[in-house]
Order: sequence, then C-alpha cells, then structure tokens
Amino acid sequence: MTRMRIWIRFVGSGASGMRPKVMEALARVGIEPECSEGPPSGLGVLVFDEVGPMTLEAVRGCRLNASTRVLAVATTEKALGEGACWRLLLEGAADVIAWEGSHDAVAEISARLERWHAVDRIIDSPGVQRRLVGRSPSWLPVLRQIVEVATFTDASVLLLGESGTGKEEVARLIHELDRRPHKGDLVTLDCTTVVPELSGSEFFGHERGAFTGAAGVRDGAFALAHEGTLFLDEVGELSLSLQAQLLRVVQEHSYKRVGSNTWQHADFRLVCATNRELSEEVSQGSFRRDFFHRISSWVCRLPPLRERPEDILPLALHFLRTMRPDVELVLDPRVRDYLLQRNYPGNIRELRQLMGRICKRHVGSGPITVGDIPSDELPSLEGLGEWRDQSFARAVQHALTMGMGLKEIGRSASEMAIRLVLAEEEGNLQRAARRLGVTDRALQLRRAQQDD
Repeated sequence: MTRMRIWIRFVGSGASGMRPKVMEALARVGIEPECSEGPPSGLGVLVFDEVGPMTLEAVRGCRLNASTRVLAVATTEKALGEGACWRLLLEGAADVIAWEGSHDAVAEISARLERWHAVDRIIDSPGVQRRLVGRSPSWLPVLRQIVEVATFTDASVLLLGESGTGKEEVARLIHELDRRPHKGDLVTLDCTTVVPELSGSEFFGHERGAFTGAAGVRDGAFALAHEGTLFLDEVGELSLSLQAQLLRVVQEHSYKRVGSNTWQHADFRLVCATNRELSEEVSQGSFRRDFFHRISSWVCRLPPLRERPEDILPLALHFLRTMRPDVELVLDPRVRDYLLQRNYPGNIRELRQLMGRICKRHVGSGPITVGDIPSDELPSLEGLGEWRDQSFARAVQHALTMGMGLKEIGRSASEMAIRLVLAEEEGNLQRAARRLGVTDRALQLRRAQQDD
C-alpha cells in the first residue's frame, strides 16, 4: 500500500487527548501523519475542540504557504454549531468535518486527502505546468478547482474574468484533462462572430435547400462537438432570442438541423467564457436567467494579473522559453523590477505581447536588459523606485481586515520574499541571499524555520 505523508496538528485538550486514536486510525488506511510545530506545508489535518482564537489562528497560519491545504476536523459535531464551519472556511480551511457523529470519519478524511493529493499531482504534471503557469496564493486555489472539476466531473463550466486572463487556455486544459474514454475534439465558437441570420445553421447545422445558398447538408457546432467539448467563447454576446433557442440543446443535448424535423443528439461537454458580469445582467434582464443556470453548473472566476503579481516573472520567463527555445534567456534585475512595477490592463495577454516585443529586440544569448524594452514601453521617471504601490497597500489592508497583527504581517512578508527570490534564482542560495541583503547562513536558518 502506498502511504501518503501529511502534517497533523491538535488544538485543545480534548483534541490532544484523541491524538493516539486519530494517529492510529489514519495509519491503518495508509496515511502517515507527522506532528509539526512549524509553518505547515502541503496537505494536512487540523483536529480541534472548538472554533476559538487558537483554532482560527492555526488555520490562518496555514495560509502563509500557498501549497498548504488543511482539512479541519472537529472532535464533536457540537463544535461546528453557530456558523463555526463558515468561519473556518473563510479563514482558509479547505473543508470541515466532525470526527464524532460521522458515519466513518477516517474514510471521509482519507477520501478528501486522496482527492487533493491526486489534484496536486496533476497540477505538477508537465501538461498543466506547460499550459497554465503560476502558483501564487490567488491563482493556485483556482487552478486546483479547475483541475478537479475537469478531471473528476463532467460538469459544464462557466469561465468568468477580464479580457486576457487565460479563459481559452483554461478551456483547452479542461478538454485535455477530461477522462472520457472515447473523447472527441474541442470545438470553439466565438459568439461575437455569429451572424443572427445564420445563427441557427452555425449552432445546429442545416439540411440541403433549407435556405438560399444551402447547397448541401452542414453540421453545426453541436454536431461537431459530439463526444468532445464545445467551447462558447464570449457567451455573453448572445442575443436573448438565441439564448432561448439554445435552452433545449444545452439541457437535453437534443436539437434539429435548420430545415429538418428529425431530432439529433450530441453528447458534449459545454464550456462557456465571458468577460461580462452575467449575474448582474441576469438581474437587469439583459441575460436569460434560465440559460445562465444551464451553462453554470460550475463557475470559475479567473483572477486578473494585478491580483497575482507573484506570477508575473514566472509567466515572463515561460513566454521567453516558448519564443526562444534555442537559448536559455534570463532577465536583468532592472528588467525584473520593471516587469513587476508595470501595470497590465490586458492581463496575461498583454504580458505575452510585451515579452514578444522584447524578445524580438534582444540580440545574443546574454540577459534581457533594459535596452531590449521598446521605447514606447519605457516607464516615466515619476514614481520610479517606489515599490510600496497600491497593490502593496491593498495586501496590507486585506491582512488587517482578516485580523492579522503586525507580527504576522511582517513574518508573512519575509517568508513571501524568500520564496519569490528563491524561485527567481532557481534555488541558488548565494544569489538569493545577496538580493535579500542577508548572509547565506541567515537565509538557510530562515528556510529551515519555514520547513519545520
């Protein structure tokens, strides 16, 4: 039996009293729990008596590492009363269950940990890393949801997010991870290009002679996506009348070609994307409520790049490797600073276009330098060197809102800085220590404290 290693903590006297029982029960099902007092990393279980300050603080501590995922286990069902489970979720717990009162608590814990472990394994696979780059705290939870829904369900998916946040890449990944044994193709239809007069043919196909110019039988998007995935990009652009026509086929997968009385069937997975706020448009009556609920079995909101600044440099390097696979290019420190301070209203798409322009100007195999930045992209002198911008203020404000104290904010900032620099320097301690202004030994000690 393959054993799964996790961290485990016990908060409260009652929880501590259950330690031998819980540890033994988990070991019997192939889970190897390790008790640790340092910052947790990876999958783990937090056993607690009540949702008090100590428990909430322990859950908050798990957020310091983006890779951490905690299952909160109450010793009794009573401990989860008065909205306690919601407080735990808001503080960062991935799920909450009770030990006593459960039909089989060990089986529930094992099932969740095995699923989470499988999802993280898929995220670390070359296929996912190549398509969706980044592991920032605001992006990793979204990526986990995408992978889980794509791999372990057949749910229709609605992707929301600003233009350029990667909705089409996510749609392609969902199709790739779909585990149907005889999976068909991914069919993409840009709803902004659908001409109202020909929309029926575009979606449903038509019979020969159905209208002027219909010289033969034509398959529409639903037929082409049979046994595959249909991606409706910019679904928010569909007219109300066309939304009404699509209700039956989206729910029952049955339709008629234009000019035919015969029902056709198509087995497809539906993925839709839009940069509009469809829930608001539903309230305003500009988007059909019944159609919205049919396309949104699962809703995924992709964060804009300004909410995931830790991913800017990994994305930039990824684009460089894609554009210049023949040489390993690196970024001069001043170019790194420029990329981190720049705004990206066009999100990932804008960053990719910028790196493409920089790459075309670069000569040789040396570092990308400031001279490679196009002249119209150069920053103004005003505000240069000021790193404590609005995003920094928003991060501190969010921490204060979540109840973090000065000590926690400072510790989190230091740990984040260490992780970012080590990632940029590809694990080289000497270069990382030099950038952080500390000795190699001091950095090693800080890393050891984080890993404990």
